[in-house]
Amino acid sequence: MTTDVSTLDGAAERTGPDLTDEQWLQLLELRATDAGAVARGYAARRRPDRVLSERGTLFLVAADHPARGALAFGGDVMAMADRRSLLARLLVALENPQVDGVLGTPDVVEELLLLGALDGKVVIGSMNRGGLDGASWTMDDRFTGYDAASIAANRLDGGKMLLRIDDQDPSTAGTLEGCATAVGELADLGLVAMVEPLPYHREDDGTLRLLKDARSLARAITVASGLGTTSAHTWLKMPSCDDPHTVFAATTLPCVVLGGVPGPDPARDLESWGRALTQPTVRGLVVGRSLLYPPDGDVRAAVAAAAGVLRAARSPRGGR
Repeated sequence: MTTDVSTLDGAAERTGPDLTDEQWLQLLELRATDAGAVARGYAARRRPDRVLSERGTLFLVAADHPARGALAFGGDVMAMADRRSLLARLLVALENPQVDGVLGTPDVVEELLLLGALDGKVVIGSMNRGGLDGASWTMDDRFTGYDAASIAANRLDGGKMLLRIDDQDPSTAGTLEGCATAVGELADLGLVAMVEPLPYHREDDGTLRLLKDARSLARAITVASGLGTTSAHTWLKMPSCDDPHTVFAATTLPCVVLGGVPGPDPARDLESWGRALTQPTVRGLVVGRSLLYPPDGDVRAAVAAAAGVLRAARSPRGGR
């Protein structure tokens, strides 16, 4: 791992962490000449003994945004399109011993396997990425990634599904059905089903707005909690909000706080996550862009700050 800009001919200059040329070229060579390396990587990965860490928490870095075409960060509409940079940032995040693992689509997970970064880490496979960012059908979150069978066959620790709920969009019904099926299939295999229920409203100009009031979020939780043939293996992935007590009191299921769209003030994001993390049902954090693309480019410091917030929330003084 190096923080120097790339020395490869024609490569764009980038800030933040970078892969070495050796790492990058070896990865490209494996991709082109040894497809079997992926299966060997899945088979050889040392799995963690349990999903929750010894601290009783779960801290994952999310990297499934590109598969939905959501590449922008801040003013850079192509930030996450640079795969070399994205992988380098993920490696830095995963180096922190308090980061328990990653949530990603098959391509990203397999690249991290080939880079040797997932030994002993929790890996949650992203399942439905069909609602492309900006598409007219964006709310149609069809299953286009991992399915339950491949998650089990590849020895992953669970599957994550996006459930965007818009009462005025008929696509929501299909997503509900797809998520219910996936929850049941994962449960049959004894695997975590991580559901991300997000209530949305479409404005008159067509803009989609995430509803973060307590009533809307609590309703989304109750809908997601009832999906599938059993809730025994269901986890919920929810945004922080102004009234976390009301929202997270709507379920007994284990919850994780999602980072969501990064705000202009990282300190304010951390404070918001911290309030949610003190709720009894909340077990951890799943954050992507906010940590991988911090304004100052210091991924290591951003990850450490989030880990500190999680650690503080789990301490006796954190309200547990």
